[in-house]
Amino acid sequence: MDITALNEKIKNESAFIDLLMNEISKVIVGQKSMLERLVIGLLGNGHILLEGVPGLAKTLAIKTLAASMKAKFQRIQFTPDLLPADLIGTQIYNQKEGNFFIRKGPLFANFILADEINRAPAKVQSALLEAMQERQVTIGEQTFKLDDPFLVLATQNPIEQEGTYPLPEAQVDRFMLKVKITYPGRDEELNIMRNNLSGSYSLIQQVITPDDIKKGRNLVQEIYLDEKIERYILDIVFATRFPKDFKLERLVDLISYGASPRATINLNLAARSMAFIKRRGYVIPEDVRAVAFDVLRHRIAVTYEAEAEEITPEKIIQEILNAVEVP
Repeated sequence: MDITALNEKIKNESAFIDLLMNEISKVIVGQKSMLERLVIGLLGNGHILLEGVPGLAKTLAIKTLAASMKAKFQRIQFTPDLLPADLIGTQIYNQKEGNFFIRKGPLFANFILADEINRAPAKVQSALLEAMQERQVTIGEQTFKLDDPFLVLATQNPIEQEGTYPLPEAQVDRFMLKVKITYPGRDEELNIMRNNLSGSYSLIQQVITPDDIKKGRNLVQEIYLDEKIERYILDIVFATRFPKDFKLERLVDLISYGASPRATINLNLAARSMAFIKRRGYVIPEDVRAVAFDVLRHRIAVTYEAEAEEITPEKIIQEILNAVEVP
């Protein structure tokens, strides 16, 4: 493989990413890491779970991303009384003609903002599960393919537990990334305050199309990933399952269960997507390390002992990254 030619090709073809990031940055001040992860989700065809306290522009970022593309956007506010039919649609009886017809729900769109996803009960979560994994919806006896691209961008509030339902592990595992959003810096918050009070936000233009995203996904598959980096990804994931093999005996009693094979696949995809965003035709170990926390934090279950010692999945991931040999 001619890496130089591939690198040049990716550099030229990834120009639309800069267009997209610049357009979103007209509204979102700072939060560069979050914006990069949203684009990784687009390129990797994976769903994203955003977690952060209220007021950190989670919903605004997703709405702005959708507005910058020529794509259909639907916002669903998750509440405890939500029903599966409110998401996927339902069969309605036509009294005049004496038959049933199907009214499709808001899931039939390109971007789904599942706002405060952990407020809905298990029935609603399971209805969303088929759409996330199979990219299809079943209403009655009929199955419908969902639009492409189809992306669920969910938000949840980590500090308010009243009236919330923990997401099932099977569903959490289907999110490609779980992104934790932190507070902006002083200068960034000053700009946020000034922009809000002056009403000086620019109108978002549609700068890319779904075809650009599909083309980007094909290019991401072409990005070169060396066998040494493949093995590095495997080492990181296997260290979450068998820490003893990597001289991490301390973690044995802290990890209840490790990352699934989806973690391996998504680490590979996310690292390629990160290289694409950085306009490189090849993956380096830093790409893997950059996305490791977002891919793994929701796939590692800690034990009661770890919770008692206030050891989070992030601390475990950091120990693993420090211990696993970098190629």
